[in-house]
Amino acid sequence: MALSRGAGLWRTCCRLLPRQPLLSPAAVRTQSSVSGDLLPRTSLSSPPWPEQVIPVSEEEEERSRHAAVVSTVNQRIQQQDFGRLFAVVHFASRQWKVTVEDLILIENHIEAECGDRIRLEKVLLVGAEDFTLLGRPLLGKDLVRVEATVIEKTESWPKVHMKFWKRHRYQRKKIIIQPQTVLRINSIELAPRLS
Repeated sequence: MALSRGAGLWRTCCRLLPRQPLLSPAAVRTQSSVSGDLLPRTSLSSPPWPEQVIPVSEEEEERSRHAAVVSTVNQRIQQQDFGRLFAVVHFASRQWKVTVEDLILIENHIEAECGDRIRLEKVLLVGAEDFTLLGRPLLGKDLVRVEATVIEKTESWPKVHMKFWKRHRYQRKKIIIQPQTVLRINSIELAPRLS
């Protein structure tokens, strides 16, 4: 009984579905080459929204705006009309925002002796009142120059680090003395022209 019912369902389904002829692989290749697509058109191969083409005029407009900004900054630099410069430098595993005549206390030992002039080469940013130059991640060494003088090399106050567990007869005492270096920022100089 179950077999005849299953066979009847099969025959009914076969009658309802339209029959399509089987194509050979060569025929499939010729069909796809005629339509021009190697892949079938799906939502993954071509998205349902229309493709947006960015007009060339926006790119040209962006370039002209960029050129105008660079020329304005170049004029300010040539006329020395930018006021006081500031810079963000990376030194001793930290970032410092500095300007001329600033003092920096660094919790680290530097190989330079007292009175030596050093150059801070990792400059992330230089700015003034009207403009700011950002590095990606650093500004070029030929574009900006930040110099400092080692003023003092000393040690910090003793810091006591105490561990104590009650009812365990456990106590540890550690005294930490950190080397310190004091730097004075001498100058922040910009190149005469941006490229």
